[in-house]
Amino acid sequence: MKQTYIGHLAIFVVNLIFGINTPITKSVLNSPLQIDALALTYFRFIGATIVFWLVSILFKIPKASKKDIPFFLLASLFGVVLNQTSFVYGLSMTSPVDASIVVSLTPIVTMIFSAIFVKEPITFKKVIGVLIGCSGALILILSSANSGANSSWQGNLICFVSCLSYGLYLTAFKPLIQRNHPITLMKWMFFFGVILSTPFTFSHITTIEYSQISWEVGLKIAYVILGATFLTYLLIPIGQTRIRPTTLSMYNYLQPIVTTILSVIMGLGVFGFKQSIATVLVFLGVYIVTQSKTRKQLLEEQERRK
Repeated sequence: MKQTYIGHLAIFVVNLIFGINTPITKSVLNSPLQIDALALTYFRFIGATIVFWLVSILFKIPKASKKDIPFFLLASLFGVVLNQTSFVYGLSMTSPVDASIVVSLTPIVTMIFSAIFVKEPITFKKVIGVLIGCSGALILILSSANSGANSSWQGNLICFVSCLSYGLYLTAFKPLIQRNHPITLMKWMFFFGVILSTPFTFSHITTIEYSQISWEVGLKIAYVILGATFLTYLLIPIGQTRIRPTTLSMYNYLQPIVTTILSVIMGLGVFGFKQSIATVLVFLGVYIVTQSKTRKQLLEEQERRK
């Protein structure tokens, strides 16, 4: 039970950081420094690769099995390259509000993939929990005063690719995640992320006027790399090995809440009655999903009935 609590805490922190990261990333993309989505994503990959490899050397983290190397490549494609690149690129084309709406679909996608790859049952309670959480997120997002601004169906579609790739990563690669140390897993995934993305991003990072980057933008980029990339991808495997994929993905609903609260603090929004109702619905949805029975529990009940 203690390990389950650790998993929930890890994923809660992950989505807290991601929620803060959305407006920060958007502000970097909007800066007049030609730091576009592909360049910023490459900074995340190369920065995280350096940090993960340094940590693995300093703390003598267990090495990976050679047979897992090809699977790290595939996991990197879905869990790092497609996930991060498509979300940041889609965000650059659409509004943060629309991007948040798309992210709210991740638990539904993950639930479907869990039924396919992990054989987790789609129970009535789980469906109800997902729908309640989704309704809370949609109420919050659609009540935003900025809803619909700078929206783009192309950007929204690209963000949805991020949801698909992340849901697939959470479920299809769970055995790989469980048999490897989180730092071992991430150092290889981001290493392959750099290799896979370099041909597409090299021209984007060479056109940036690095001397013109202010300390404020530099700090934001550092947050994106160290907080929203290194720390989150270190914590995600901790959650993956302790809680079910559908439950894990339900915490995605926290991201728009965090973004709204940050907007209130910055004087960019309000937190009123609708936001309060949305918050209650999100946490209620997460609770219902966590109370749904696992495949193992359902099989045990069937055995007792015989």
